[in-house]
Amino acid sequence: MNYLNLAHEAWLSGGRMRENRQRCKRFAYGRQWDEPMRSPDGRIMTEGDYAALNGQRPMSNNLIRQMVKNLIGYFRSSDDYKLPADDGLSPQAIIDNQLDELDSRLLEEFLISGCAIQRVTVEKRLGGTGVWVDNVSPDRFFVNPHTDPRGGDIEVVGMLHDMGRHEMMARFGGKKLSADELWHLYGIDQGGSLSETDFYTPQPGKCRVIEVWTLEARSATRCFDPETRRLFMVGRSEAQALKGISSMRKAKGLQALRTNDCRTLRWHCRYYAPSGVLLDEMDSPYRHQLHPFAVKLYPLTDGEVHSCVEDVIDQQRYVNRLVTLMDHILSVSAKGVLLYPLDAKPDDMTWDEIAETWSDCRGILPYRIPLYGNAMPQQIMSPGGSAGASELLKLQMDMFKQISGVHGPLQGQMSGSAMSASLFDAQTRNARVALHDIFETFQSFRRSRNRLMATA
Repeated sequence: MNYLNLAHEAWLSGGRMRENRQRCKRFAYGRQWDEPMRSPDGRIMTEGDYAALNGQRPMSNNLIRQMVKNLIGYFRSSDDYKLPADDGLSPQAIIDNQLDELDSRLLEEFLISGCAIQRVTVEKRLGGTGVWVDNVSPDRFFVNPHTDPRGGDIEVVGMLHDMGRHEMMARFGGKKLSADELWHLYGIDQGGSLSETDFYTPQPGKCRVIEVWTLEARSATRCFDPETRRLFMVGRSEAQALKGISSMRKAKGLQALRTNDCRTLRWHCRYYAPSGVLLDEMDSPYRHQLHPFAVKLYPLTDGEVHSCVEDVIDQQRYVNRLVTLMDHILSVSAKGVLLYPLDAKPDDMTWDEIAETWSDCRGILPYRIPLYGNAMPQQIMSPGGSAGASELLKLQMDMFKQISGVHGPLQGQMSGSAMSASLFDAQTRNARVALHDIFETFQSFRRSRNRLMATA
């Protein structure tokens, strides 16, 4: 079986999720006028270009970014979401990995893309040998389509690594290939573009290594030790040694081991170069015998991922349009336009002198009474006609808060100066009801991650 092709198929299956993540990320970080659209004359352009084409200045009131910051701030300040002390984690592992900071950044990713992914490994780094945790970007992660929120139906999982040439040599030199073979395998320049992530092409100056984990059926031997009442399983290669142990026990008058052949599932890891050359492989070296990725995709209904930010994008777009519309109305409205009858113009004053005198708080402007009629200079001040737009903008802002669930105490706002601390806490609990599912899902991810760390 070509496991690299299997990994590539898993990568392609996540294309829609990655595209949706990029869209949500643009809105979260302020690039909110880049949505493509078709103009009335059939041209494809961004909404910002179309607004500029119509004489408007695209403006953004980034409510999404403020929403994300409020939720992260609440997460970091709440005692309910501190790292649990009973998950078997060593304090040193928490400090070395800076888990509080790492999880806060991962929560930001989770709110934007609906993806929480970390890789838990045991290896030697500059900080020492131990358990290390790394956030994994969904742009570099792949997994087979699955529907179990717990990940029980995952069979292919992995990620794309971009390593410096010397790091790549230190990790894989002398395993499947010699150092010289590995050096020439990657050539001189493997770099691609920084603007997008491709399955086979690394960033400029880097070497792409593809880590692939597959769940595979293996022949094994199930063994029961009647002396210790212990049940365990070994691979076929170790089964011969069990026969020798049984023979020695019989010679000593002890009960022999009881064995039977069976099939079992094992996680197997392979590292590939983009050319398909196998760099290294191994069965799961961890005590938990699983792959090293903690994965939580939200909400995974029928395998689909929908983030918190995705829910409010349409409201954000409408708010931006209203703000831009109101700015455009005000910019083209009359502001102190002066209607001055030609017959009333003094002969000894120019129009510039009239304008300057008109704006002077102590100015005196003599004029002749027209021969016919009583036309006098008149100044026009237009209200801009934006009163309806202002009400609509307020409505959209309120709807944004209702849809996102971030309002009131979660924004640090108090309804009155005389509010007690207990009442404020009660309002905070009520305000977070709509967001309780998101926070608890993220907590479930952290507990799964902690189990991987404790049994790595």
